[in-house]
Amino acid sequence: MMSEDAGQMLIVYDDPSDQRSLSLGETSSTEDSPDETRLSLETINDAIPYIGQRFATHDAAYEFYSEFARQCGFSIRRHRTEGKDGVGKGLTRRYFVCHRAGNTPVKTSNNGKPQRNRKSSRCGCQAYLRISKVTDLGAAEWRVTGFVDHHNHELLEPNQVRFLPAYRTISDADKNRILMFAKTGISVQQMMRLMELEKCVEPGYLPFTEKDVRNLLQSFRKLDQEDESIDLLRMCRNIKEKDPNFKFEYTLDSHNRLENIAWSYASSVQSYDIFGDAVVFDTTHRLTALDMPLGIWVGMNNYGMPCFFGCVLLQEENSRSLSWALKALLGFMNGKAPQTILTDQSMCLKEAIAIEIPTTKHALCIWMIVAKFPSWFNAVLGERYNEWKAEFYRLYNLESIEDFELGWRDMVNSFGLHTNRHIANLFALRTMWALPYLRNHFFAGMTTSGHSKAINAFIQRFLSAQTRLAHFVEQVAAAVDFKDQAAEQQTMQQNLQNICLKTGAPMESHAASILTPFAFSKLQEQLVLAEHYASFQMDDGFLVRHHTKLEGGRKVYWVPREGIISCSCHQFEFSGILCRHALRVLSTGNCFQIPDRYLPLRWRRISTSPAKLLHSSSSDHRERIQLLQNMVSTLVAESAKSRERLDVATEQVSILLSRIREQPVASQGVRDISPIHRNL
Repeated sequence: MMSEDAGQMLIVYDDPSDQRSLSLGETSSTEDSPDETRLSLETINDAIPYIGQRFATHDAAYEFYSEFARQCGFSIRRHRTEGKDGVGKGLTRRYFVCHRAGNTPVKTSNNGKPQRNRKSSRCGCQAYLRISKVTDLGAAEWRVTGFVDHHNHELLEPNQVRFLPAYRTISDADKNRILMFAKTGISVQQMMRLMELEKCVEPGYLPFTEKDVRNLLQSFRKLDQEDESIDLLRMCRNIKEKDPNFKFEYTLDSHNRLENIAWSYASSVQSYDIFGDAVVFDTTHRLTALDMPLGIWVGMNNYGMPCFFGCVLLQEENSRSLSWALKALLGFMNGKAPQTILTDQSMCLKEAIAIEIPTTKHALCIWMIVAKFPSWFNAVLGERYNEWKAEFYRLYNLESIEDFELGWRDMVNSFGLHTNRHIANLFALRTMWALPYLRNHFFAGMTTSGHSKAINAFIQRFLSAQTRLAHFVEQVAAAVDFKDQAAEQQTMQQNLQNICLKTGAPMESHAASILTPFAFSKLQEQLVLAEHYASFQMDDGFLVRHHTKLEGGRKVYWVPREGIISCSCHQFEFSGILCRHALRVLSTGNCFQIPDRYLPLRWRRISTSPAKLLHSSSSDHRERIQLLQNMVSTLVAESAKSRERLDVATEQVSILLSRIREQPVASQGVRDISPIHRNL
C-alpha cells in the first residue's frame, strides 16, 4: 500500500461549497477513534459499514452506503476525492457524507439578477463514510477506512425517506411515458394516478413526486422553447398569407425570444362585433406539455351557443403580460371594449382590467370558482361534499338576498364550516352579486350553470391534444371551425322548428317572428309568468307583485311616448330579456308589440349586423341583400309546413352553402389592426 505522505495530495470537491463548510480528516474518522471503532466492530453485520469492508469499485461502495442511509432515515452525497497527482492516480480516497452535511452555500448575484432565497437543509452534520483505494497483490479495490454514524439532526421515518431528492428518480421508461401523457393533454395529477395504477402502487408511493414531473416537463420545454417559438411564428405567418383577416400579435423578450402571443380569426372578429358585449376571459388553464399559461376569450351568440373571440399564450401570468393581452384583444376588435368581462379570482387580472378597459364591468365567474370546490371542501366534508354542493347551488340561485342569507347561515351551521375562509369568500361573492350595480350589467346568461358547462366543454376541446405550440394553434383553428359548422347546423335546426305560442298574446307572436328560438324561449317564460302578476299604477310608475302577495313587489317605470320601460329587478340590463314585471305593465297598458329597443340585435335571428352591411354597400347591393333576406324568411316559413319540405330544403341549402363557400371572399372594406408591438 502506497504511503499517504508520498507526494502532494490533490483534493477535488463534488460540491465546491463543502470546501469551507465541512472538514473531514483522519483525526475525525473511525479509523483513529478507538471508542467508535469498538462500537462499529460490535455491531458489524451485512447491512452496516465497518472498517476494512471491501468493495470492487467506489460506485459499489456508494450504492451500499446509500442503501444503508435509506434504511436509517437519511440520504448521502459524494463529498470529495483525494488523490496523488490527480484523481485515479496513486492512492485515492472518496468521502460520502450525509445530505445535511456542510452549511448553506453563499450565492453570488449574476448580472444583478435576484436570487431565490430558498431554505437549505444543511446543518453541519458530520456523519460520513471514507473509502481508500488499495492495490494489494496487484488487484485494486476500495476499503472502508473511516466511518462516523453520528447525526446532529433527527432521522426520517421509513415512509418519509422516499421523499428525499436522492431517492426520487424517474427512469427513462417513465420519462417517455410522462411525455406521451403530456402530449395527450392530461394533467400531472392524472399522470400520477395512471402510473400508480399501472405499477400497482398506493397513491403517493411512486419513486417520484408531482414536482419532479413538473420539473421534467419544464426542462423539456426550455430545451425546445426556441425551436417551438420559431415554428409557432412561422405557422401564424402561413395562416396570415392564406387568410388576410387572420389576426395575431406577439412580443419578444430582452433575449429576442418569444414572450407572449395572441391570435384571432376573421369569424371571431365578426362574432365579437355583435356578441362581444359580455366576454369570459378564462385564464385557469395551462398547456401541460409546455407549462405555459393559456388565456381564452369566449362569448355567447344569439342561439345560446359559445363563440370564440381569441386566444393568448403567456410566459408569465402577471399584470404586465395580462395588460398586453387585453390590448391585443382590443386591437383585434377595432378598439371595442366589452360591457362586462367575467374572470377568475386573479389580482393581476383585476389590475390589468382596471388599467386597460376601465369602462368595462369586471365580475367574477362563478363556474371558474366552482371548479376549485373539490380542493377547498372535499377533505373537510368527505362524503357530504356532494350534498353541500347541491345546497350551495340552490342557495346561490335564490332571487331574494334575504332568503339567501337565512339559508346560508343554516347551511354553514349544518356542515360545520364556521371557520372555513372559502365559505366567507363565497358569501361575499353572492352578496355582491345581488347588489343592483352588479345586476345592472349585461352577462348574456353566461352565469347560469348550463351555459357555463357549455363554455367549459368548448374550451376543453382546445386542450384535448397538447403537442407542440404550432400544433396547438392548428388544434384551436380546428375546434373553432368545428364549432362554427355545428352552430350553423343547430341554427338551421332551431329556425326550422315550429314555435309553439303559449299565451296567444300579440306581443308573443311579434317576439317569435324576430328573436331566435333560444332567446324567444327565455322571453316566453317571462310572458307566461307575467299572467300571475298584478300591476298597480302609482304616481311615479307601477307596482307589480305576485297575485298571492299582499306586500312587496317591483317598481316599473314606463314612458309610452318614448317607448322606455325599466324595472327595479334589472333583468333586462342583466340578460337582455324583458322581465315578467315589465311585460305585465306593457300588457296592462294595451301594448301589442314589444318596443324595438327591448328586442336587442344580439338576440335577433340575424347573425351579422344588416345595418353595417347596408351602410357599406352600394344601392344595388343593398337591394339584393334585402331580397335575399326576404327569400330566406319565405324559405323557412314554407319548409316548416311539412317534414318532406324540411328534408328537401335542408339538403338543397347544404349544397348551396358548400358552393357559396367555394367562392372567393373580397377583402375590401375589412380593416386590419395596427400592431401593438410588431407588424406581421
